[in-house]
Amino acid sequence: MSPTPTPALVLDDVSVVRAGRTVWSQGTLAVPAGAVVGVIGPNGAGKTTLFQVALGLLPVAAGRVEVLGAQPRRGDRRIGYVPQNYTAALGDAIRCRDLVTLGLTGHRFGLRRTSDADRARVDEALRRVGALEYADRRMSQLSGGQQQRVAIAQAIVDDAELLLLDEPLANLDLRNQQEIVTLLGELRRERSVTIMVVAHDLNPLLPVLTDAVYLLDGHPHHDPIGEVVQEDLLTHLYGTTVRVVRTAQGDLFTRATGPDPA
Repeated sequence: MSPTPTPALVLDDVSVVRAGRTVWSQGTLAVPAGAVVGVIGPNGAGKTTLFQVALGLLPVAAGRVEVLGAQPRRGDRRIGYVPQNYTAALGDAIRCRDLVTLGLTGHRFGLRRTSDADRARVDEALRRVGALEYADRRMSQLSGGQQQRVAIAQAIVDDAELLLLDEPLANLDLRNQQEIVTLLGELRRERSVTIMVVAHDLNPLLPVLTDAVYLLDGHPHHDPIGEVVQEDLLTHLYGTTVRVVRTAQGDLFTRATGPDPA
């Protein structure tokens, strides 16, 4: 019998405080390795804060955190992170290939020389996300969907075991959203990587999500996605009536239908 894999993220009675305000408290959960996890909740609930805790950027006020079996630490190369609106903050000059290379060399000081092996890994990451054909173009010359592919290539180039993606579908049209979601499902199958995605809209991600972390009433919770996509829970979570629709073809989606529930 094979041993149970170490969870990707563990919170044990964790509380987080920022500027004197408790963001969330008494968080106890374990995100299984190899899952694709939607991180959901209303604005200000602490979704991005969860990522900052996992990255070792924000200490917790109480409790214990483990990421990939160890205490969180800054610069953990086992984690690939794409912040919200990341590509918009890069400026106009950087080439796609150079951005992905930073995923290998950005931790070094001094001259950032790359080896043949480094360049091969960069090309492979770009190929895997479908961005190799525009590797030598500047980021500013790409569409939003192309930019997001390159950002994900940077996140996986160092063989990350955990991907943290903050609103990766924001400002993308439907086709690009679908293509990025398909890519995430492929990465999970091929690399056994755990993927956590902050999202305001679950619908595009539902085909690949296995689990969800939801921030409800000041506490983080984790459940399989089928237990989270329930009308009562989502209505409580978002403070407005949410309907869950299952089509005759087996597709599932959610939609808000009314004002704040009484």
